[in-house]
Amino acid sequence: MKLNQLPNLISLLRILLVIPVVYTLVKEQYAIALLLFLVAGVSDGVDGFLARQFGWQTRLGAILDPIGDKLLLVSVFIVLGWLDHLPVLLVMSVIARDIIIVSGAVLYHFLIEEVPIRPVFISKVNTAAQLLLVLVVILRLADLPLSSLIPAMSIESLIVLVYVTTISSGIVYVWQWGRRAVYAGQHKGR
Repeated sequence: MKLNQLPNLISLLRILLVIPVVYTLVKEQYAIALLLFLVAGVSDGVDGFLARQFGWQTRLGAILDPIGDKLLLVSVFIVLGWLDHLPVLLVMSVIARDIIIVSGAVLYHFLIEEVPIRPVFISKVNTAAQLLLVLVVILRLADLPLSSLIPAMSIESLIVLVYVTTISSGIVYVWQWGRRAVYAGQHKGR
């Protein structure tokens, strides 16, 4: 293995971490789930840092990194919703948004042209809000000393923030890529 492939390897390992994170959540081993979730989060920062710092960005990495993030977040959202720790409607909105975005990107790629993988700002806010919500919920469930400092109201506020940014970012993506598709279609025949 070459050093420049290290970020991709870290992304793959993060994808593999989804299984033990989900397993520990289902088994209600919240402290272990929290630790694994934090390891996955740190790995996301490390692979991105290495790729940027040393110019090790690759097309594969640009695909693996968001896939790893989405697999982890969506899986955790599904489990937390299933265990009644997150509202089912919130879980459904997060999943629906991701399905719409991924389906639109695949269609755009095959029908029009290659899709540049660059998240919009509101999507970054949404991902950060989702991560924070999951972290706070699992921290509370783990019943660690810090968890008593997190009021239920802050979880409710985070849920509202995730709802708003999920819907907003979904609308932004549909609007932007819909306009691009129409524009590309109009100029394809010329």
